[in-house]
Amino acid sequence: MKQQPTEQQSTEQPSTGGRQMELPEDRFAQELAFLAAYDEGPRPPGWLLTPRAVVVFVCGSDGEELRDGAGRRLVVTRKFVGDRQLVERCVVTLAGERGLLLVGEPGTAKSMLSELLAAAVCGTSALTVQGTAGTTEDQLRYGWNYAMLLAKGPSRAALVPSPVLTAMARGAVARVEEVTRCLPEVQDSLVSLLSERRISVPELAGLAGPDGDDGTVHAVPGFTLIATANLRDRGVSEMSAALKRRFNFETVGPIGDLAAETELVRSRATAALARSGAGFAVDDTVLEALVTAFRDLRSGRSAEGWEVERPSTVMSTAEAVQVATSMGIGAAYLGDGRDVVRTLPGHLLGTVRKDDPADHARLLGYWDGPVRRRAESGAGLWRTLWELRDDLG
Repeated sequence: MKQQPTEQQSTEQPSTGGRQMELPEDRFAQELAFLAAYDEGPRPPGWLLTPRAVVVFVCGSDGEELRDGAGRRLVVTRKFVGDRQLVERCVVTLAGERGLLLVGEPGTAKSMLSELLAAAVCGTSALTVQGTAGTTEDQLRYGWNYAMLLAKGPSRAALVPSPVLTAMARGAVARVEEVTRCLPEVQDSLVSLLSERRISVPELAGLAGPDGDDGTVHAVPGFTLIATANLRDRGVSEMSAALKRRFNFETVGPIGDLAAETELVRSRATAALARSGAGFAVDDTVLEALVTAFRDLRSGRSAEGWEVERPSTVMSTAEAVQVATSMGIGAAYLGDGRDVVRTLPGHLLGTVRKDDPADHARLLGYWDGPVRRRAESGAGLWRTLWELRDDLG
């Protein structure tokens, strides 16, 4: 029987001191190097791995031990818990040098998937622009070193390339996070870039460059762009029809399987506790109850089919990881003999009432519905949670 690998069994590189979070190209450097040698098939221009190997890197080898031509063996860990066909479509889009837009509710691992794809395709996920209401067109195209500009005038040396322009010059993957948070006029600076695959720099027009006219930067084969956007969020700007046509859209949805989501929450929370120097001591049954509550409130229906009033807050897997991590930290550093399950209602309340005060009442309704019914059916953990209803205020 194949054993499903856990993150603890992975080939992640040890933390390079001083970093809270590792880039995937550093964290999984051994896997990337192995897969480059394992699959020697055809690669699109500029790709580090074959498209097939990119899918394996993201989705894992399903517990199978792979062997390369030199006899080295490795089990590739599963990093993205989601539809493998979704990942395959994303890889096909990138291989065709077309823009890829990952859309979905907050907390569905869109950013993580874009990082993994970029790391596997070109070896870096760092060519990134974070979209905000304050993002300017310069951040997507280019700016200037004004001291050098004033001293010597326009030149390539004075040009400050954006991550997108750098990716074009390298034939790499650029990433734009939360593209719909950028103002429409800033978003539209991507339209000509994605269609014509070049950026004009009028200040450099007529100057001799290595490729002739130095006023135009052309994209090298292999360049493409991955953007992410939330479907359910405030402060977003609608994309123009012209920009939408430059992207292939892929929707990243919530994890469908309870066991898979619970395992993901456990592994992420365990890793977070390890970074803080503690062990994760939340019981499996408590963790499953936490994930079950998130899934019930997220979908508006319990696993038993009971109706649940959905809160306005997005009850994402990422939020579940944060709650599990908080419970684990509390147990590790503030434990006084209390059962960790007694902290669950308070953490849930803190998550639910972020957006709308009325969500407090919706959480109470969940307690008076599915939690009470499960308690009455004899489920010991849910009986304890029902007894803690007063903790919700």
